[in-house]
Amino acid sequence: MKFAKLFGLITAMILASNTRAASVSTDMAQAANTLLASLDEKQKLKATFTFDGDARTYWHFIPAEMLKGGHRKGLQIKEMTGPQRKLTHALLKTVLSEGGNTKVRNIMFLEDILFVLEGKERRFVRDSEAYHVLVFGKPSDKGAWGWRFEGHHLSLNYTIVNGKLTVVPSFWGSNPAVSNFGPGRQLVALKVEENLARKLRLSLGEKQKKKAVIADKAPRDVLTAALPTVNALEQTGVAYSDLSEANQKLLIALIKEYINRHRAVVAKEDWAKIQKGGLATIRFAWAGSTKQFEPHYYRVQGPSFLLEYANTANGANHVHATWRDFKGDFGRDLLREHVRKNH
Repeated sequence: MKFAKLFGLITAMILASNTRAASVSTDMAQAANTLLASLDEKQKLKATFTFDGDARTYWHFIPAEMLKGGHRKGLQIKEMTGPQRKLTHALLKTVLSEGGNTKVRNIMFLEDILFVLEGKERRFVRDSEAYHVLVFGKPSDKGAWGWRFEGHHLSLNYTIVNGKLTVVPSFWGSNPAVSNFGPGRQLVALKVEENLARKLRLSLGEKQKKKAVIADKAPRDVLTAALPTVNALEQTGVAYSDLSEANQKLLIALIKEYINRHRAVVAKEDWAKIQKGGLATIRFAWAGSTKQFEPHYYRVQGPSFLLEYANTANGANHVHATWRDFKGDFGRDLLREHVRKNH
C-alpha cells in the first residue's frame, strides 16, 4: 500500500512537472499571438516571417549598420506603441527568469550609455529601443514556430515544436562590461559569468592549470561568431573529471549561470540534457590574462553544448558570451524528431 501511494505521488509529480514545462510554450504562444493581434498591417509585415525561410537562422549581435543591407530585420521597439512594448516584454517574461530579464534590461540600457560615451566619435546607432522582435510561423501548441528578440549584444532565439522548446543559440554581450556611475554605483551586466570563470581559473592546481590554459593570448572574439550551425571545437582544456570537488562545483555553477537566465522549469530541462550527455568529459579552457581589464577568453564544452566568453575589446571592458548546441540550435533536434515521428 505504501509503495502504491509513493508510486502515485511520484507519477503525479512527473505529470505536474511536464505540465509546467508545457505551460511555458503555451504561455509563450498566447503572448506572441496577443502581441501580433495588437499590430497593424505595416507592423505585421515587419514582425512576421515564414518558419522555413532563411531569416530564422540569420542572427547576429553586431550593430545593425554592419549587417546585410545595413539594417536588422524585424519590428523595432521604437516602432511600437506603449501597450505593444509592454506586450513585447510580457513575451520575454514567459521564458526569462527574473535574473535573465534584469540582464536583458541592463544590456539594452547600456546602449544609451554608449550613446553618451561615444559622443562625436559615434559610428553606429546607439539606442535602447533599437531592439527587434521577429516571429516565425504561427504561434501554437502544435507544429513548429519560433521567435527572436535581437539587437546589439542580444540575440535570443526560441524554437517551439509541438510544445517542446529550445532556447539556443543564445547570445548576451555587454559594452561597457563595467560601468561606474560614482561611489557604490556600478553596473556589471554579466558579472557572474566573468567572476566565476576567473575564480575557477585561479583556483586550479598546477597540473590542472597546464591543461586548462590553451593560449597566453586571448582570441579576438568568440570563435563560433554568429554561424547558423557550429561543430565542437578542439578538445582542449581541463576535464571535469580531473578537477577537485570544489572546482567541479564552480564549473557547474558557471554552466548554470548561463542556463538559469531562463525560467526554472526551462533551465531544469536544459541542465538535465547536459547531465545526460555526461559531466565527466566537459572541458574548461582559458586563454589570456587572469586580471580584470586585460584580454581574456574561456569556453566550456561538453558532448552536446558550448559556452564561449570573450572580453578583449575596449580595454577588455567589452564582453561577448554565447551558448550553442551542436544538434539543437534552432530546434534542429526537435525538428528531426518531429519529422521522424510524423513522416
